[in-house]
Amino acid sequence: MHASRFYISTLKEAPAEAELISHKLMIRAGLIRRLGSGLYSWMPMGLKILRKIESIIRTKMNEAGAIELLMPAIQPSELWEETGRWDVFGPQMLKIKDRHDRLFCFGPTHEEVITDIVRKEINSYKQLPINFYQIQTKFRDEIRPRFGVMRAREFLMKDSYSFHTDIDCLKKTYEKMFKTYGEIFDAVGLNYRAVQADNGAIGGDGSHEFHVLADSGEDELVYSEETDFAANSEVAKNHPDRAKLKTCRGIEVGHIFQLGTKYSEAMKAEFIDESGKPKPLLMGCYGIGVSRIVAAAIEQGHDEKGIIFPSSIAPFEVILTPIGYAKSEEVKKVSDSIYNELLALGFDVLLDDRGLRPGVMFSEAELLGIPHRITISDKTIEAKKVEYKKRGTEESELIDLASLKEYLKKR
Repeated sequence: MHASRFYISTLKEAPAEAELISHKLMIRAGLIRRLGSGLYSWMPMGLKILRKIESIIRTKMNEAGAIELLMPAIQPSELWEETGRWDVFGPQMLKIKDRHDRLFCFGPTHEEVITDIVRKEINSYKQLPINFYQIQTKFRDEIRPRFGVMRAREFLMKDSYSFHTDIDCLKKTYEKMFKTYGEIFDAVGLNYRAVQADNGAIGGDGSHEFHVLADSGEDELVYSEETDFAANSEVAKNHPDRAKLKTCRGIEVGHIFQLGTKYSEAMKAEFIDESGKPKPLLMGCYGIGVSRIVAAAIEQGHDEKGIIFPSSIAPFEVILTPIGYAKSEEVKKVSDSIYNELLALGFDVLLDDRGLRPGVMFSEAELLGIPHRITISDKTIEAKKVEYKKRGTEESELIDLASLKEYLKKR
């Protein structure tokens, strides 16, 4: 992508209301723009990051055998009344009426909708187990939206729901999703911890949360250095060795649940077993905060110059910052050649051809968190080299032009 053909809008200062560093940097880097309280537009640079995270999630979910669908964001009240959650979910649910005075909500979650689909579509043990997932917008009317997309009213979420004949079958899928979540967060490039958790408003018989480790995290986590025990501090308050447990803070980006028959019994979602008898389906639920991952990654990766993104989700992997692109034919020729060669190798490359001063180009590249910066000038061309700088390091280095491609492959 040529920068002159893309939309890049960075700011020197963050708005006064921004508290967390991720909120400040996402605004300054032009990833998001505020529409209203807890509502944000994803700008082109930010949307590229979201799409890369979505791609990682889709790949891993598909590999795990899950099947993608898409459910409506608007849900009728009747479904929620069947499970008894319409009146007890709380004020976070945004309720609306249509022109016929019928009640709906803007879905904060989709257990009722998927259970309605499955009770109409699945009727035999031969069709089980099955695991559906979607990446869909959710809405929760937060009492105090804050911290940018970390706690917004509208957000993007991956939610999946599995259905089973018995508890052993459910546990196998739960374990597979636990493993898959680890693969997703590893692929994104996050430092995270999986912990035992409370089921909260979703309900069920057991759950785990996945937290990105960051000092700014809202949740306190406890863990043992002697065993594999780790939990949300609320769950571990009665642990016999509570005083010996270490603590850290985390940002929740994923949550998985064993729901059992909580929803299937309430909504009469049944299957016919091998003996011909109807039984309630057992259910699992698995969520990932897609938009929250962006903020969590920034909380974990930043410095005084801006964002430090993992390569897997950076808006661009490589930025070319040619000095004199519009004035020097040789600089333009070499820059265009490197750009095309890197694209052919599969790198996501931004060529900054806007004619900005070198210092401005370099500062913007640092702010955006692009992992690899390559500078071409008449001076470097004369020496048959390029200047390379990895984001997060202080010093740049001169690399032989002929060996640049192999060098980047190793980085």
